Parts: sequence; C-alpha cells; structure tokens
Amino acid sequence: MTYLGLYALQHRGQESCGIVVSNGEQLLSERDMGYVSEAFDQSRLDRLPGTSAIGHVRYSTAGEVSLRDQIAICHNGNLPFAREERKKLEREGAIFSSTSDTEVVLHGIARSRAASVAEAIPEVLRDTEGAFSMLFLTPKELIAIRDPRGFRPLALGRLHDAWVIASETCAFDLIDAKYVRDIEPGEMVVINEEGLRSTHPLSEQKHSMCIFEHVYFSRPDSIIFGQSVNRSRHKMG
Repeated sequence: MTYLGLYALQHRGQESCGIVVSNGEQLLSERDMGYVSEAFDQSRLDRLPGTSAIGHVRYSTAGEVSLRDQIAICHNGNLPFAREERKKLEREGAIFSSTSDTEVVLHGIARSRAASVAEAIPEVLRDTEGAFSMLFLTPKELIAIRDPRGFRPLALGRLHDAWVIASETCAFDLIDAKYVRDIEPGEMVVINEEGLRSTHPLSEQKHSMCIFEHVYFSRPDSIIFGQSVNRSRHKMG
C-alpha cells in the first residue's frame, strides 16, 4: 500500500525514495535513488513485512526519510532554523551523519526528557519556525504533525479498519482509501493499536498555505487544503 501511495505521489519528487516499516518490534527500511518503480521491485518489497509504514519521494530541497535506530521521520517542508540549531548541538557534542535539516529534529527528540516520543515531538517543534508536515514511525506508533500555519498539506484517510496519511488525496484513490479530512494546522495525530488520538499541541497561527500546491506541486485530481486542485486551476485560468 505504501509503495502504491508513493507511486501516486511520484510527481512530488523524482530524486530518491524510501520506505520504513514497523513489524511491532523494530523498524525495517529500504531506500534508493530514482523513481519508485525503479527503486522497488517485488523482492525488495518482500523484505519489508510489517503492520505500519511511512514513505517519501524526495527532491533536493525537501525533507527525507531518516532512520535512527527506533524512530523514522518523513518530512515535507523546510526548517530555516536548522542551520543555527545544528551548530549549537555540535558545540554540545552532537554528531550528525547527514546534511538534512530533519536530523536536527531527531537530535532534539533524543535529548528530550519527555516520557514518550509523542510528548517529545511537540516539545521540539513548539518554537520551530518553518514549514513542516511530518510523519514519525516507531515500533508501536505512527505520529503525524502539521505546522501551526498549515503551509504544507497533510490529509487523513481510512482504508477498511486502518488509517492512512498522505500529502495528497490522489494517494488514497490508488489504494481505494477514503479521504476523511485534512490534518489541521498545529494538530498532532497519534495512531497505535488503541486507535487514533488527536491533540493540538502547537498553537494555531494565521494560516499561510503554499500557493504552489494548487499552481504547481499537486496533481489535478487531488484535494489540497480542502479544495479541488483541478477546480482551483480552472478558477485561476
């Protein structure tokens, strides 16, 4: 299902792609350069058994799938604060293994005194300036969070008794999932064996949604920010 979702979102990034799955005890990952159809054949997908998963298609200015032991992050957006925060963390002894701004968030979570990953995430992102729609996968939970301004889209869907999350609703259509609603600006959704829990740990701010989603990034058959992309483009001429 994750593979098909990425295939539907291929237009959002052609540089590389990756999938991380949880089997309930550990995370397994596969990633490579190029298109989804080139990076993943059936034998590679067979190496990813599990009950929950996240995936990402990437272009050079976007976030990526990052795996650090027992947590994986999938990030759509940009964090301008990351460069200075990275320097600060390095002065304190942190060691980085990539140039991705997403890794700064990983270090913040690792250093948090919060009782759980779900509590650490808003603690790290609460004062963060930037655009982010993020998915976090641990062996037991899938966590989604959207920045308070709602700059990047993030949609919630339903597939039988499972929940699905994607940047665009066209990913739901390919797997016959039903679009439920947008994840709201400042909202965090936690999905585990107990079901779905929604909170708003990030104070909602004046909305600042990216105009390029309707003009350029998104597929015409998607619903973005609650509106049909195709209809919006017709209205804009």
